Amino acid sequence: MSTKLSSPDLPAPEATPGLRRSLKRFDITAMAIAAVISFDTVGQIATGGGEAATWTAAIALFFLVPYALVFAETGAAFPQEGGPYMWVKLALGRPAAALTTLFYWVTNPIWLGGSLVFLAAETWDGFVSPLGSGTVADYAFKLVFIWAAILTAVVSLSRGKWITTAGAIVKVLSLALFTFTAVLYGAEHGFQGLTDADFTPTTAGFLALVPILLFAYVGFEAPNAAGEEMHDPQRDVPAALGRSATVAACCYLLPVLALLAVVPAGRVTGVGGFMEGARLVFGVYGGAAGPLLTLTAVMFVFALLTQGSAWMIVSDRMQAMAAADGGFFSRALGAFHPKLGTPMRTNLLSGAVATLFMVAAMQLADGDAAAVFTVVLTVAVTTLLLSYLVVVPALIVLRLRRPEVPRPYQVPFGNRGFVTCAVVVYVWIVVGSWSALFPGVLEGLFGIDYVFTDVWGVSRLAFETFTLGTVALLLLIGAAGLAVARRENNNTRSDN
Repeated sequence: MSTKLSSPDLPAPEATPGLRRSLKRFDITAMAIAAVISFDTVGQIATGGGEAATWTAAIALFFLVPYALVFAETGAAFPQEGGPYMWVKLALGRPAAALTTLFYWVTNPIWLGGSLVFLAAETWDGFVSPLGSGTVADYAFKLVFIWAAILTAVVSLSRGKWITTAGAIVKVLSLALFTFTAVLYGAEHGFQGLTDADFTPTTAGFLALVPILLFAYVGFEAPNAAGEEMHDPQRDVPAALGRSATVAACCYLLPVLALLAVVPAGRVTGVGGFMEGARLVFGVYGGAAGPLLTLTAVMFVFALLTQGSAWMIVSDRMQAMAAADGGFFSRALGAFHPKLGTPMRTNLLSGAVATLFMVAAMQLADGDAAAVFTVVLTVAVTTLLLSYLVVVPALIVLRLRRPEVPRPYQVPFGNRGFVTCAVVVYVWIVVGSWSALFPGVLEGLFGIDYVFTDVWGVSRLAFETFTLGTVALLLLIGAAGLAVARRENNNTRSDN
């Protein structure tokens, strides 16, 4: 590692035993791409119509750029294992860090056992081999999908990184192939969708799209959870974050435009938007369309799997560090396997949570994949965005109170530039969190008609029970985790 942290009260970046340096700049970039580019959100974004492309570009410029700047500086300056957990702990203390990490971490097993696995099953059922809904084959597919993602996180990072790298490559190639084919289709049949689309931004469109777009763009700091497994985080994190953020912005905007250009208005759906668009445009390949579509569907499912894997790899490390540091139930939960160098117990906990959530979602929605997809994706959006309400202020505190820490990369204009960028990011997160947690409320303030059941397919009571109930349950689990950990810490000190 090229630079040491100079402050004596900061943990050394080699403080966690059993870890091996496996991640170079390319690996960090690929892991960020695998985690952040979300196939399940491309169709959901495109349901916003022409203005979805406008807001995708606008939020990339006015949110993603300042977000990338502040997290690039912090990630390079504080490369300890656990990433955001360590940042919040150093700035605001262990209890705040433990609760924040719980919300950040639980997003991923909820997401894996919710929208990711349902979208994968829907794709496999429609384009590869019939599964049915609520059948034994359906459950078996979803269980295999979840535990394959967990297994990728359990194996050593030196091996697991190649699976997520393959996923990143497949993801970019799939999106590029779809976009290219859509251009060919449009050249042959006309770009009727673009002609009919209205790209004018509206307040209603903004409030509907901002939570999902923020969810799509956040997460580039996730590889920092494996900070002590990077060869040179001070140099590699800023470069990798810049590259992956640029790729992600293109991989959202171009396919969304392609979907809007060729799929008739009103036929774009969140759960099947991308593959339904592929079914339409692949007709330009004639007799080869069927095999190509099946191959694309398999690639699509593999990319979804590795997307879940990448998040399990990084978020489980964050949660494991919270446990190992005495902030979440037992320190034993955060133990890293001596040979694999992975937090196996936390990995298995993630698999159990994802499985339980999948089964619960199947029962609650009676197998309705579209309803499950939309509501569960919103739960994942909510829990993740809520965690940033604490992480972002922690970055400001570290910038202002830790000036002695070497910063190989710095946001332009010093403290003023950093704080300005962080405040801009925070305002976006506040709006996105509120819109995700209480959809329709801001619309009402602006006099916008909002029929809840038409938008979500469920009643407001059912929606809020699912979302607010999840948040309340997490707070209770977090409080219990802190209490148990505190008692264990006190017992350890008294024994000594």
